[in-house]
Amino acid sequence: MKFFVDTADIEAIRDLAQLGIVDGVTTNPSLIMKSGRDIKEVTKEICDLVDGPVSAETVALDAEGMIAEGKELAKIADNITIKVPLTWEGLKACKALTSEGFMVNVTLCFSANQALLAAKAGATFISPFIGRLDDINLDGMELIAEIRAIYDNYGFGTEILAASIRSANHMKQAALIGADVATAPPNVIKAMASHPLTDKGLEGFLKDWAKTGQKIL
Repeated sequence: MKFFVDTADIEAIRDLAQLGIVDGVTTNPSLIMKSGRDIKEVTKEICDLVDGPVSAETVALDAEGMIAEGKELAKIADNITIKVPLTWEGLKACKALTSEGFMVNVTLCFSANQALLAAKAGATFISPFIGRLDDINLDGMELIAEIRAIYDNYGFGTEILAASIRSANHMKQAALIGADVATAPPNVIKAMASHPLTDKGLEGFLKDWAKTGQKIL
C-alpha cells in the first residue's frame, strides 16, 4: 500500500520523505488555508520534495471551471494530480481531464455507486472518506471493501485512495482490505511505529545495559 501524506506542511512532508516512505501528497483548500501560504507556491515546494503524485484541488463548481482550474494547477509541476469533487460536474471534468492525459483524483466519495461512476469516468484515484462515514455511525472500511470488490470484478485501473484517516488502526484496516493508497496526516503515520510493548522492551534492555557498565562509543 502506498502512503500519501495529507498535509500542506512543508517541514512535516520533508521529515517523512527522509525515511523514504512518502509516495505522494494530498492537499485540499482547508489544508492550504491552514498553511497560510499561496496555493501555487506551497504546492510547487511540495512537488519538489516528492516524486509521486501531489493532489491539488479545484474549487469551481461547474465542469468548465474545474477543467480550467485543473489545467492551471497542472502547470505547477509534472506530478500534479488534479482533484475534483464527486459531483456530476466533477465527473464531467474528470472525463475531460483524463482524456487529455492529466491525473485526476475524484474526492469526497461516500458510496460504492459514486466510486463506480468515477472509475467509468477514468479517474486515476478515487478518495473514499473513511472517518467522515464513521462520524455518522456508518462503517467507512465497509465502503473500501465494496469498492475493492467492484473494481476487482471489472478490472478497473482506478486506484482506491483511502482518505479521512484518523488512526493507525485505519491504516492497518485499509491495508488488509486492499486499498491501493492511504493518505493520512503526519501524526497518524508516525503513530504506526508506536506500541507499548516496544517501549517496555526498550526500557528493560536499557536498564540491563546500564548494569554492564559498557559503552559502544
